[in-house]
Amino acid sequence: MTEYFHSVTLDKSRCKGCTTCLKRCPTEAIRIRDNRATILGERCIDCGECIRVCTHKAKVALTDPFESIFDYKYKIALPAPTLYAQFKGVHNSTPIIAALFALGFDDVFEVARGAEVVSYAVAEKMKTTDKPKPVISSACPAIMRLIRVNYPALIDNIIDMQSPMEVAAQLAREEAVKKTGYDPNDIGVFFITPCPAKMTAIKASLTQDKSNVDGAISMLDIYSAMAQKLKDPLPEHIIERASAVGVGWAVHGGEAAAVGVPKSLAVDGIHNVMRALEEIENGKFNDLDFFEGLACTGGCLGGPLVVENNFVAKNRMRKILDNSKPTVDKTEIFESAKERFKSQKEIEPNPVLQFEGTMSERLKKMEIMDQIASELPGIDCGSCGSPSCRTLAEDIVRGYANELNCIFKMRDRVQYLAEQMVILSESTRFHVNVTPTEDKQ
Repeated sequence: MTEYFHSVTLDKSRCKGCTTCLKRCPTEAIRIRDNRATILGERCIDCGECIRVCTHKAKVALTDPFESIFDYKYKIALPAPTLYAQFKGVHNSTPIIAALFALGFDDVFEVARGAEVVSYAVAEKMKTTDKPKPVISSACPAIMRLIRVNYPALIDNIIDMQSPMEVAAQLAREEAVKKTGYDPNDIGVFFITPCPAKMTAIKASLTQDKSNVDGAISMLDIYSAMAQKLKDPLPEHIIERASAVGVGWAVHGGEAAAVGVPKSLAVDGIHNVMRALEEIENGKFNDLDFFEGLACTGGCLGGPLVVENNFVAKNRMRKILDNSKPTVDKTEIFESAKERFKSQKEIEPNPVLQFEGTMSERLKKMEIMDQIASELPGIDCGSCGSPSCRTLAEDIVRGYANELNCIFKMRDRVQYLAEQMVILSESTRFHVNVTPTEDKQ
């Protein structure tokens, strides 16, 4: 079986074996076995939905420790615009950038600048693209992985562009080499991430041969240190700043607005996105030109690794956008972006939902699965440790479970055995062999 890197992992010592994550996982990647959750790596898309809903904090994201930045001579922070809305009383990005310098970074390059470049490039591509409509954004790595697993027929709809994170990282390293003269390998570029999917995109990119980013630091991990720095006056650092065009990508619908395609649709929340993708797959959205899908409710502001409530952060982001410059100048970077920052490799489907074997063998297994599913109660309670009755049927065919994992089947079997015991008891009561004893002489 293919090995997959995943940022989302399980702390079994905290897991209580409840079914909360089981029921919320969009790709049915979680099972409960031996009273503990198990994540099926081949199905997991690192959306972080299980992190969000687990009340026992048993699901965690693997990101890089802050100290790893000091492995490099020159350290660059790539703050996602979501970071700006995490701090109370902060209404522009200037103090956030100053705090990152105060923590030890040598430079800061806003990911929003990468978003500006991508916005322009996608807008240009949309004028001539021959991709099937609607063209699907490539910005959210969790949605791209969702399409690979659940909707492989829509892979051709995904725009062949790098994400703002990757574009920003490449530009940041190029600028640093010119500024410092350092070897590119001595320059560490670190993304400050609101979600685990970005970490996975760095370690196992779907569109890049090798990511331009050296690591990802969770906003949860860096928040306290930044909040401490923000308590004191900080010197302002003069860097090239992003406009509202790029900063607005943090908000649901921000990308679609920046691209400027009139017939576009933005959907947030992974289960809402799934319903929209089903409609696209069924040909019901053919009048749309562009689709922006975001795994987290509220967009990146609602990521699993943020500190602030996404509704509060959205209100704060409005003020930050008001204080950002409204537009950005078109430079030579923009003019070459369409080709320069296109995806380096094609996205491949991830056929984990198919059975192994020849076509006839797969069809036979599907028939068996359908037969087993028809005999299950169909109430999808999750008590068996699988997300649904149909998934339990699939697990049985794959050898991961058996029919008695279903508590209703187990109850019926126990009841049947009890009845058989009663019948056996009744029958033996009337057929007792009594050996007569001889009369004593």
